[in-house]
Amino acid sequence: MKYLLTVTLCAGALGWMAPAPTEAGSIERACRQSNRTAASPELCSCIQRVANTSLSASERRKVARWFDNPHQAQEVRQSSRSGDAKLWQRYRAFGDRAAEVCG
Repeated sequence: MKYLLTVTLCAGALGWMAPAPTEAGSIERACRQSNRTAASPELCSCIQRVANTSLSASERRKVARWFDNPHQAQEVRQSSRSGDAKLWQRYRAFGDRAAEVCG
């Protein structure tokens, strides 16, 4: 049983770390266009892979807009709407995970 669990986890990790498709996702595109010096293609691709496992497609599109307009993120963070609070929690978890995985 322990062996099966180890193999399953390793296979899942390898699938997750597989090269991204040639079409960039919304987070990756926003990252690359952000004109930040640290925004290398490798880093942006890694962040997109983490986003794919952490956020829904609609959340990824919304968060991608924050690269151009960080004030939108601030509005979500300070919002009293429960949906915005949930998005902010998921975004923070995504950011923590991206920092851990992508460096």
